[in-house]
Amino acid sequence: MKPHYITDRVFELASKTNKNLNLNQLINSSISNGEGRITSTGALAGDTGKFTGRSPKDKYTVKDAVTENKVWWGDINRPFSSDQFDALLERIILHYKDKEIFARDVYACADPKYRLSIRVVTETAYQNLFVHHMFIRPDEHELNSIDPEWVILAAPSFLAVPDRDGTMQENFSIIDFSKKIYIIGGSGYTGEIKKGIFTVLNFTLPVDHDVLSMHCSANIGENDDSAVFFGLSGTGKTTLSADPKRKLIGDDEHGWSGNSIFNFEGGCYAKTINLSEENEPTIWNAIKEGALVENVRFFPDSDVVNYDDVSVTENTRCAYPINYIDNISVPSVGPQPNNIFFLTADAFGVLPPISKLTPEQAGYHFISGYTAKVAGTEEGINEPEATFSACFGEAFIPLHPGKYAEMLGAKMKENNVNVWLVNTGWTGGPYGTGSRMKLKYTRAMLNAALNGNLDNVNYEKHPVFGVDIPTQCPQVPSDLLNPRNTWANKDDYDKKASYLASLFNKNFEKYAEGVSKEILAAAPKTEVLS
Repeated sequence: MKPHYITDRVFELASKTNKNLNLNQLINSSISNGEGRITSTGALAGDTGKFTGRSPKDKYTVKDAVTENKVWWGDINRPFSSDQFDALLERIILHYKDKEIFARDVYACADPKYRLSIRVVTETAYQNLFVHHMFIRPDEHELNSIDPEWVILAAPSFLAVPDRDGTMQENFSIIDFSKKIYIIGGSGYTGEIKKGIFTVLNFTLPVDHDVLSMHCSANIGENDDSAVFFGLSGTGKTTLSADPKRKLIGDDEHGWSGNSIFNFEGGCYAKTINLSEENEPTIWNAIKEGALVENVRFFPDSDVVNYDDVSVTENTRCAYPINYIDNISVPSVGPQPNNIFFLTADAFGVLPPISKLTPEQAGYHFISGYTAKVAGTEEGINEPEATFSACFGEAFIPLHPGKYAEMLGAKMKENNVNVWLVNTGWTGGPYGTGSRMKLKYTRAMLNAALNGNLDNVNYEKHPVFGVDIPTQCPQVPSDLLNPRNTWANKDDYDKKASYLASLFNKNFEKYAEGVSKEILAAAPKTEVLS
């Protein structure tokens, strides 16, 4: 049974249903309902309420015959009973009684073969504006014929009763893969909608279609060559994938099928903290009429946004349709990738600025999902701190990370794809001693990899991580390529390399069961410098 029977009931109970409103109607409704205001650029500014980010510990998956033996249960994927879900769902449906609501029919997945139809019901116009931007917008003639495969009910004003409903707190997000229903309560943060469907696709695409789902950006060059960029916050993923010589396929979520790379989304959801036209011109210019900015504040007595103001949250964001960017691929689909880049900002100054990985090493670093926080970025961090997120998006993966790594390795070998580990972090020493790798050098190394200029150079193996380091690269000083050479004290480098390797290995222990022996063998070797 298709889940739209749920929304049929909701529509009957609501006092007014605003279905598939256009951009101007959504903005006008948001303003008239007191949900936002217009900024100097014409964008709508709105607040998401108590929650200005996701609440991953309040995210659940219904444990039933579909998910019991497939989902990687634990702190990331918390089980929820089917009976409790049904009871909570009924209470949410009744919660919409006599309320004005907003409904929108959209798609996920730019490749029509894997397209997912979704109906999203929200309590607010600004949430519906976000859905309009972030998902793929159907043609007008399609709207009357969409039979949604999935339904999302987003109810920020609905609060769970933990003792009765089985949640930990008043807020929650719960996915039922059998009923194909996703419910969100107690939080107005729009990212919960986006990442909920990403989680759905991270289960259904690998399990049902043998498509690798990825938390990454992707672009395509003049020679029809696709490239994929993985990286956690602060590694340069958005900056490096926005190349004026290459067209953007998408900036955050993609699938890798047997014949294409395709965007899941129809828009972009970018951070705006300290945003400037000089540093991020693509994002800056996209925040125009129709765009949505969240949790920002203004310069006094003006409608000009102060992007340096983090009094509400450091997670200020903007959402806009992907066609607000000029240099994009239409449709958001590219051919099989030639190159994959794992981006890390290594604040320990250990990893090479660029190195080439074997399929097994790629699996190991993919599962590790490493970067580092530096002193001053968060309260209480005085020294560099390693950060790991499996598959560069652990919070959104329902399956064991080894499953995604296995698929990545198979696709690498099948398509002869190069995987590069790129350190956009520190060289010549750790943070505080060394210096940040210059963007012009990182760009030059990426271009060399993309253009094939690293195909026929000599390589040397890193003694600890075992990765292959090129000994020369156009427009990059050769003494920068091997990180050990950039340290004044080589013994200090060796100790730091061994220390970082031990952090990798300690982190990987929780994934060892469910990972191939070949990937396990690709771990760094701490004993070589002992």
